Amino acid sequence: MAQATHAYPEKVRADSAKVILWDFDGTLARRSGGTSFGACMVETLDEHAPDHGVDVSLFRPFLRSGFPWHTPELAHPHLSTTASWWEHVEPLLVRGFEGVGFESVRARTLGKLAGERYVDVRHWEVFDDTVPALSTLRGLGWSHVILSNHVPELPAIVSDLGLRSFFEASINSAETGYEKPHPEAFAIARRAAGDPSTLWMVGDNPTADIAGAEAVGIPAILVRAEPSPDRPVKHHASTLSEVVEIVADG
Repeated sequence: MAQATHAYPEKVRADSAKVILWDFDGTLARRSGGTSFGACMVETLDEHAPDHGVDVSLFRPFLRSGFPWHTPELAHPHLSTTASWWEHVEPLLVRGFEGVGFESVRARTLGKLAGERYVDVRHWEVFDDTVPALSTLRGLGWSHVILSNHVPELPAIVSDLGLRSFFEASINSAETGYEKPHPEAFAIARRAAGDPSTLWMVGDNPTADIAGAEAVGIPAILVRAEPSPDRPVKHHASTLSEVVEIVADG
């Protein structure tokens, strides 16, 4: 895996009293073929083994453990470089290819190809309402910080998608060693934001983004996902334009 290109440092103080922490994947942008590694692995087979006969459900049993976000209660500073992160994650992809029937040498090749495909910006797309929302909120005096559980190449993906100029900082678990909902992930983001007087979290994951933020006193908005009946949320928005209305009124 190639070394990530960091478009900006991870700890930049935002010059604002009002800051929004944004999840990235599923909130601001998405992989066009599916955000899971399983979906990416199927795409890899479509290209390199077109007669594979494997669907994403067959990969799932082999991808349910081992990734840093599966144990967010545990810090992983030892995985905070691009090389160390992929040295940990790529064998998990290999395990998946072996699990669906590929011999080990072929599985190692496919694992590397799947990792490269996952970070290829050509397979990522920005939601239509992302730039309008970020622009409107900036005009209202808000600053923006990304807080994401993601791959080390996230800053380069953000830049290549044309979103870099909107953000004061990018806080990424693959660099900090803390996955949301770990309290330290939010503490790092708060410090990077300059400990503003007003701080919100916006994301699509009710546990990592919403419960994690609220547990440390940060109001949060669940977006693009329906709240579970047994886990209601205080703030919910179907689109980012609704997020603008919530924070403007709040």
